[in-house]
Amino acid sequence: MQGEFLKNLLIKILIAHVIGVVLALSAATLLLAQDTPVGPAGTQVATEETPAAAANTDALRNAAQNPVASLISVPLQENFNFGIGPADRTQNVLNIQPVVPLSLSKNWNLIVRWITPIVYQPLPIPQDSGTPLQKTGVYGLGDMNPSFFLVPKKSKIIWGIGPTFVLPTATNTTYLGQGKLSMGPSVVVLVQPPHWTIGFLANNVWSVAGHANFNPDGTVNKPPVNQFLLQWFVNYNMKKGWYLTTSPIITANWRGNDSNVWTVPFGGGVGRIMKLGFQPVNITAQFYGNAVHPPGASSWNLRLQFVLLFPKLTKEQEKMLLEKKLKQLDQETQQKQ
Repeated sequence: MQGEFLKNLLIKILIAHVIGVVLALSAATLLLAQDTPVGPAGTQVATEETPAAAANTDALRNAAQNPVASLISVPLQENFNFGIGPADRTQNVLNIQPVVPLSLSKNWNLIVRWITPIVYQPLPIPQDSGTPLQKTGVYGLGDMNPSFFLVPKKSKIIWGIGPTFVLPTATNTTYLGQGKLSMGPSVVVLVQPPHWTIGFLANNVWSVAGHANFNPDGTVNKPPVNQFLLQWFVNYNMKKGWYLTTSPIITANWRGNDSNVWTVPFGGGVGRIMKLGFQPVNITAQFYGNAVHPPGASSWNLRLQFVLLFPKLTKEQEKMLLEKKLKQLDQETQQKQ
């Protein structure tokens, strides 16, 4: 089982790497990796909301921590969900979730967030009595989750509202997906006082089409969906791009019985906004324990996230950045000679 899990994990990392590299090359030219702070003169970047004066670490960090900022980003989020089933196995979910802002008018943006999960799901295969030694699992694409937020460009409190969808795209509907087209409202609200980002994202989806609820013999096939999600988040920002963060994802299955409704995690972690060459990135690591969870579900998890950030540059900043790149290339060439 260990070899199979590692094989699947390596395949997923390779897929994520290829997608990330393609998207990164289309938006910026990457140079050799360097642990460079975002703020030094000549390397600043700015968002549409903070075009000039705030082109520094704090401005980029605020935009990166805002789910509906006018900032193109490509998060690659790796989730290890431990303690699945009687054999304490590990479910693995890689979420590729790009965020793309679109300007609708002078006052409004449309923020598109599209989550594509790649899942390794351990299977509860019956076995003889004794120590559980389950080794079977399913690997493939899960149900995609696009969300669309209408966001005002100027507001004292940052907020967005719009629809979210769950698309039946799983490659194995039995184990990796709900087999339903679901939709519902989604809302995000946050504030960013000095050193802090505080807010929440919430949605509820109901199934409207898809596989039948029951088989011809009356047994359950794919039950209807009525699910709630609440992700509250608090970030405390420190020096040199570092920050402390907590962003647990609380879920409720309203159609479950009393012991199968809620999943309530507690925990947090640390992150940093930094640069790899001239490419701004956001890196975080978080641990969560599920204080409440359905029987047989994960009791704790590790969340690792690597985010490529593509802030909007002014023409002057683009020229400055190009000159900086050329200068660095010249220095590297001279060192090799």
